Parts: sequence; C-alpha cells; structure tokens
Amino acid sequence: MKTDKAFLKLGPKTMIGELVSRLEKKFSKLVIIANDKEKYARFDMQVMEDIIPDKGPLGGIYTGLVKSDSFYNFIFSCDAPFVNPDLIDYMISKAKDFDIVVPKWRGRFEPLHAIYSKNCILAIERQLEKNELKVTSFYPEVIAKMVEQEELERFDLGQTPFMNINTPEDYATIRQF
Repeated sequence: MKTDKAFLKLGPKTMIGELVSRLEKKFSKLVIIANDKEKYARFDMQVMEDIIPDKGPLGGIYTGLVKSDSFYNFIFSCDAPFVNPDLIDYMISKAKDFDIVVPKWRGRFEPLHAIYSKNCILAIERQLEKNELKVTSFYPEVIAKMVEQEELERFDLGQTPFMNINTPEDYATIRQF
C-alpha cells in the first residue's frame, strides 16, 4: 500500500492508536521508530528517527536496540494491531538465554512481533553494511528461540497478532474484526 499504514482507521482509532492503547498497559515505555519523526509528534511518547535512514524494518530494529535503555525489547510493526498480551508474556518468559524470541506461524517467522536483545546489534550492523535488509538475515549469527506453531496454538489467536496490512484487501479484512 502506498499510504502510511500507521494512520489508517481501525474503528474509532488509528492502527498505531490501537497498538498504543493495547501495549501501554503492558510496558512502562513505548517508543516509536520512524523515518519521519514529525509525523508522530502528536503521540505522547518518545519518537526516534532511524539512525540509518531508508533501511526498512531492519534499520528500525537496529535503531530501537541501539537507543533502548532495556536489554530486551519487544519489537512490533504498526500495521499488525492485534497484539496478544498473553503471548507477549510467554515470549518474555522464554527470553532468558536467547538473543531473539520469534514466533513461527504457519511455517513463517514473524520477525516484527518478536523479542530482541541488545546482543543482536553487531549482527544487524553487519547486515546493514552489506545492505542485506531482510529482517531474518542475521538470525544465524545469534541465539534464537523459535516459538513454534504448537506453542502458539495454546493462545487465543482468533484475531491473529500476525495479521498485517500489505494490500487494500488486507485492510478490508482487518477492519472486519
């Protein structure tokens, strides 16, 4: 889609507004990472511009990890508004001893709904230097815990937290929830 998905309406709120309302109860600090800081100035939270612009989600993850005060960070995308608090708690409980805790849903990694540690920073830097921007490209260099389908099925994922918006059809589907 050629629009800023963060500001698409989802009921009375925007996508990002829905996420903020769900996650501000769970985390003491939320930070928005964006290419254009000014767009998000209306939110009462810290907004950071990408350290290295135009590197997509991997660049955003890098910025978040470098600038975060926390060793572990829950990284998510603004175009997937149905985060599940119980699933996040479960992932946090698995983070010790791992650099990443990432769900694997229907055979695919969900790297924009994952826990990342600061141990990932150097591996991500190497990928950015090579302009290898696929988020999962650095996974072989770190210690990753995959949350497999069987584990994920324990949670009520009726509105799957991994449903995101890439097309107008996706947006129409997500608005039905």
